[in-house]
Amino acid sequence: MSWIILIVSGVLEAVWATALGKSEGFTKLWPSIVFGVALILSMGGLAWAMRDISTGTAYAVWVGIGASITVVYAMITGDEQFSLIKFLLILGLVGCIVGLKLVSGE
Repeated sequence: MSWIILIVSGVLEAVWATALGKSEGFTKLWPSIVFGVALILSMGGLAWAMRDISTGTAYAVWVGIGASITVVYAMITGDEQFSLIKFLLILGLVGCIVGLKLVSGE
């Protein structure tokens, strides 16, 4: 269950990171609200998952999931230019996240 919570928290990290950018320095109401709610849920889920998953592994997986989704979403929406190299690097990051799960023994 901790791994599921951690993955959902990583997805929520991508949500709050994207909302933070869309809030334009907290000058837009709805992106600012989405940021705050997603941030609280994401951090809460990370903290909960860290009861069973070591800090280093949990944090690396959480950040990796959030970063990967944030970059892919930005490329899909056109906020960031698509690049084959970026895409391959993201795939490598995802592979490392899966690898951490496989070797963690948790």
